[in-house]
Formats: sequence, C-alpha cells, structure tokens
Amino acid sequence: MPVLWLILIVIAISAVGFVSGRSRAMQSAGGEIRNLHSLPNFYGANVALKAAIPAFGLLVLWLLAQPLFVNSQVSGMIPDTAIKDGSSRSLVMAEVRRTAAGLDAAVAQGQMTEQVARNANADIAEITQGLKDAGQVVTSEITQPILNAAQSYRSMNAKGHWVMSIVLVLLALAGAVVSWRQTRSDYRARNVVEKGVSVLLLAAASIAVLTTVGIVLSLVFNTWEFFKLYPASEFFFGLTWSPSFSGRGGSSALGILPLLWGTFYISLVALLVAVPIGLFAAIYLSEYASPRVRAVAKPLLEILAGIPTIVYGLFALLTVGPLLLSVFGDDGLGWMKAGTAVMTAGLVMGVMLIPFVSSLSDDIINAVPQAMRDGSYGLGATQSETIRQVVLPAALPGIVGAILLAASRAIGETMIVVLGAGAAARLSLNPFEAMTTVTAKIVSQLTGDADFASPEALVAFALGMTLFILTLGLNVFALYIVRKYREQYE
Repeated sequence: MPVLWLILIVIAISAVGFVSGRSRAMQSAGGEIRNLHSLPNFYGANVALKAAIPAFGLLVLWLLAQPLFVNSQVSGMIPDTAIKDGSSRSLVMAEVRRTAAGLDAAVAQGQMTEQVARNANADIAEITQGLKDAGQVVTSEITQPILNAAQSYRSMNAKGHWVMSIVLVLLALAGAVVSWRQTRSDYRARNVVEKGVSVLLLAAASIAVLTTVGIVLSLVFNTWEFFKLYPASEFFFGLTWSPSFSGRGGSSALGILPLLWGTFYISLVALLVAVPIGLFAAIYLSEYASPRVRAVAKPLLEILAGIPTIVYGLFALLTVGPLLLSVFGDDGLGWMKAGTAVMTAGLVMGVMLIPFVSSLSDDIINAVPQAMRDGSYGLGATQSETIRQVVLPAALPGIVGAILLAASRAIGETMIVVLGAGAAARLSLNPFEAMTTVTAKIVSQLTGDADFASPEALVAFALGMTLFILTLGLNVFALYIVRKYREQYE
C-alpha cells in the first residue's frame, strides 16, 4: 500500500475518533458541558491524537529502520566473488539498489512484466534491455549476483511495506478504541492533550537538528567510501583537477586545491564589491536618509535578496560578461578572452550580496544608542566624525559578523559560478580568466551517466564535506566575533 494512502487512512481514523470521542463525552455528561472536566473538543482531540501519533511515530521509525534491515540482509546474500577489485560491498549495494529501482520503474511503465522481474533465472540481456527501454541509466554491467540481490531487495521491501500497512492501521484502530473507552465526564482530557501537543512541538523543534545530523552522516559515509578508492593526500594537496571517467580511479587527477582557489578568488571579488557598497548604503540609510527616503530605499535595496540566483547567473552570462569583454577583450585592453571569468561571476555575486551586508549592518548601526551620538555632538564633533569615531567602532563587531556571514553565502553559491565563471579548474591570479568552484564541480560530477560507484562520482561528497566544514567554520567564527565583542546597551 502506498505511504500516501496509509497516511490518509490514519487521518480518516483520527477524524472519526475525534467525532466519536466528542459525542461519547457529551453522552457521559448527560448532554451538559458543565459536567465535563474539559471542553468536548479536548475529548475528541484525545482520541484523535492517540490514534494518529503512535501510528505516525511507528511509520517514521519503520521507514528509517526498514532500509537498514533490508540492506544488511541483502548485503549478506552477495558473494565475495561478486565484488570487483577496487570496489567494496557498500558500492555493490548501491548498484543493487539502482537495479531494483530500475526494475520497479520498468514494471510500472509496462516495459517488463512482474514475472520477468522476479524470475531468478531471467536473461541478463533481457533485463538490461528492459531497463533501457524504461529510460533507466545502466552505467555498469548487471551480473547475476547483482540481479538476484536486486530481486531479493524488491521482494523484502514489498513485504515490509505490506506488514507496515497492516500494523499501522491496527495500531491506529487500537489507539482510537482504547482512548474512546477512556472517555468519560471526569477524564482529564485537557491535561493529556496539552501534554501531547507539547511533545509534538518538541518533536518539530528536533527535526532541524535531526536533518542536520542526517546530512552530515550521509556526507561522512560517502566521503569515507571515496577515500577508500582515492588517496586523501592527493585529494587535499593535488594541484590538478582532471576527472577522466575512465574507470575506478584510473588516470583521474582529483586535487581540490584549484577548486578551492577558484572558490576563494571569486568570493574575494564578490566581497570587494558587496562590502563597500553595502556598508556605505547602511550608513546612509541609518544616519543620513530621511524617514521618507529610508522607507522607499531600504525595501528596494532588499529586493535584490529576493531575486533567484539563476536570474543572476543569466545576468552574468548575457549582460555583464559581454560588457566586460567589450572593455577588456581583444577589442579593448586584450586581457580577457571570453565572457566567462572570475571578474564576471565576482561582480554579479557581489551585487547579490549587497542586501545581506547592508541589511545586517543597518540593523547593527541602528542598535547603537542615540545617547552616544548626542554625547559626541555635545563635545563638538561633526556628524561625519561621530559616524567614524563613535558609531562605526561601536558597531564594528556586528559588521564583521555580517561580512563573514556574507562570505559563507558567497562560498556556497552555485548558479552564478556555473553560468558566469566558466568550468576551468586552474591556479591563476588573472581575474579575467575562467575558473570554477567547489559547488560548480559538485553539480558537474553528479550530472550525467557516470558510474555512481566510481571516485569521479563519489568525489562530489568529499567536495561537499570540505565545503560544509569551511562554511560551518566561517559561521561559527562570525557568531564568536559577534558574541564576544558585542556591546550591551541599556
């Protein structure tokens, strides 16, 4: 049974439980609300929550535990002879899951019958052709052990889903019946419901933490698989980025230093554009602009933050790049060979970062008490002197934090780099040459029909882990600066 249908069935049971619980409470009170401990809706909510929460909780746990159980069972079925040199059991399991997904898609699209998909003695060529007809990418040879494991994987998952469906429906019915029988006029339904809602709120607050943990673990495990196939020293200290896609490692050179250089170089150009403009805009809006001008200018400036990055990328590709080429290209100074370059992406990314810097800096400058300005004026200082010698020093820790947060945003940008900076991984100081970044290569390494079990595909996770650590470090450092040097004003 599809998960969506299962969710709808549980919701329907809860809705029926709400109505029946409310009615039973009213009947137990003789139709008089004053005889009830709680309002009637609390009794209905008690039945609905006790029917839905255990069922949905079990659903989440089941969906998390079943893949782990099935993977461990199917992994044990794969003989050691089916694992090629340079590979590992986890990478073979990735091929098994991909084959199982392809069989499901082929059966759903009518390119293959269920009998053929389940047949342990099915012809490998027929299976492969069925997957291709269904539009599935077959990136490696499907062997008999992998096919048998994929068939077992499908069978165990199907049985698990049916068992889950039956258990969840029975659990929802049991919760509804038990809570319905508890319903009577003196039952403290309000206390139970409020405690249940507090648990739900705690669970909702935990989702962000658990999601972060899941993302980190997925990066760590796949990065570990990559370093089993490719030396970590060559990855972190290699000066060449040249994936060959010719096999498991092969002649590929996967050094990250050219990508890190391009990332930091483009981010530096972006910050050189965004920080002065954003900071000056914040000073003008907070210190010089009239209320009427500020009410118009600040929202217009912050509109830049709402523009999708793909639009910025197209702007870099179609407008800024040709404009720079006309000035610095062969018809001008001769420094630029193409419209895609570090300068192109850096300028456009800097424009995108202006509202980040200006908005945060404006809030920080406005937090400086007016009494400090008045004291400076009372000592004979001019407005510009007050801004330079009083306001900005007081707001400096927050401004530095805003700049560091903007830097982490620049490091993680993708679309502007893909369209504006080019795809060349090189170590160069020339800002008018094409370069690329870590994020752009993550996209390129996971795009296409590369074998997911190869280092050329798994390197994307190592790149993502490196980028995650860099941006996390910048964010932590920014928060440290803000908290350590932040002035507390009464």
